[in-house]
Amino acid sequence: MPMGPEKRLEALGRPREDQWLERKSLRVAPEVLARSIVGFANAEGGLIVLGLSDGVVEDASHYASRVNAVRRVPHTHCAPPPRARFHEVEVPGGTLLVIDVPPGDTLHETTNGECYLRVGDSITKLTATQREELAYDRGAAQFEARAVADVTVADLDSGLLAQLRTGMGSGLEDTKMLAARSLLTPSGGVTVAAYLLFHEHPQELMPHAHIRVLRHLSSEAGTGSRQSVMEGGDVRIEGAIEPSLRQATALLDEWVPKRQALRDDGRFGPVPVVPRDAWLEGLVNAVVHRSYSMAGDHIRVAVFPDRVEIESPGRFPGVVDPSRPLEIARYARNPRIARVCNDLGITQERGEGIRRIVDEMRLSGLEDPVYRQTSGSVRLTLFGNTRLSEKVAASLPTGAQDVLRILRSVRQPMGTGEIADAVGLARPATIRALKALQQINEVQWRGTSKQDPRATWSLPEL
Repeated sequence: MPMGPEKRLEALGRPREDQWLERKSLRVAPEVLARSIVGFANAEGGLIVLGLSDGVVEDASHYASRVNAVRRVPHTHCAPPPRARFHEVEVPGGTLLVIDVPPGDTLHETTNGECYLRVGDSITKLTATQREELAYDRGAAQFEARAVADVTVADLDSGLLAQLRTGMGSGLEDTKMLAARSLLTPSGGVTVAAYLLFHEHPQELMPHAHIRVLRHLSSEAGTGSRQSVMEGGDVRIEGAIEPSLRQATALLDEWVPKRQALRDDGRFGPVPVVPRDAWLEGLVNAVVHRSYSMAGDHIRVAVFPDRVEIESPGRFPGVVDPSRPLEIARYARNPRIARVCNDLGITQERGEGIRRIVDEMRLSGLEDPVYRQTSGSVRLTLFGNTRLSEKVAASLPTGAQDVLRILRSVRQPMGTGEIADAVGLARPATIRALKALQQINEVQWRGTSKQDPRATWSLPEL
């Protein structure tokens, strides 16, 4: 808004459409516009620029009746009505109508009962199951929008705010800039999201909002006198989100084990046993999407000689199957934090996070990432184990690779029934999978007889 007309046109018309920007003609049908408004409100919010179609300015001042109808769309075609803000913006050639849609704190839908979500540069209609997941997550999203008592904009770090100003390309003063990212309450209070992002030490009021990084000597964590944490290998990282991520990344660059291998530059040298892009994506996802409302828990990153484990407070939304990570839909638990992290260059927020982790592991010839969900957290395990060859994998019965991933994730002996429950297979199918893995020496059986009720399966090294 502080820009001159020509710069405004460039700022609104030049960038490609993405998670937070969409351009439409002023002649758009109300029901079509309603889908976009609902989609942005159910995601991280964003801008809808009306009157800029194929680079041509449609002067809103010539469409008075159309503009009036557009302004009513949030109330006539959306339920409940999103808190959309309308701005008439002067640019060379006329006036544009810009709709600023903040992220919603509840589930929004169109008046005909359809639910939409902005994913990347498109609006996606949700299935009944996806809608259930999103409704679950909207409850958690309310927490980051709450006001932090006795904290004002003046208490936030000016250097961190300057980073946001640079990332946004904005000349706005602090209060207006924070409001533009929905980081202030309607009454001007500092939200939890703003506090976590821009206070020098948010752990003063939220001591659980930190990252703990552990470095282990062996593949087993151990307990008591047998625990394997190295001396000096337990570091607690505090501070705002961006500097905490920067510090944790530097520490993991140092601690993740390396092996001698052929690098991308064609020379032999040290290569991390787990690809950097994979564990970094996992770390960023944990920080951006964790449940900050769970005051009794924090993010843990455990570095072992053969793997990296990242555990984050908060479960996946709704009825997600963690054993099928590529099918997990993209819903930001903390949409305000997610959008600002994109402004700061921390994330891209294209819904590619899990896909990228899987791709990086596969490109390195390693096992797929394993997600396990506990009663209150999600744990991502990135193994340095080589993937089974396509020929071997194709010869295994259905579910065998899922069984192997479970045993590698748990790192302790399990009974046949436990394994069957964990992978969702019938007991006979689980036994067939285990015996096939036993034949290629990927698992071993321990028991006194075939009928031993205490018999277990484990990895060979255990």
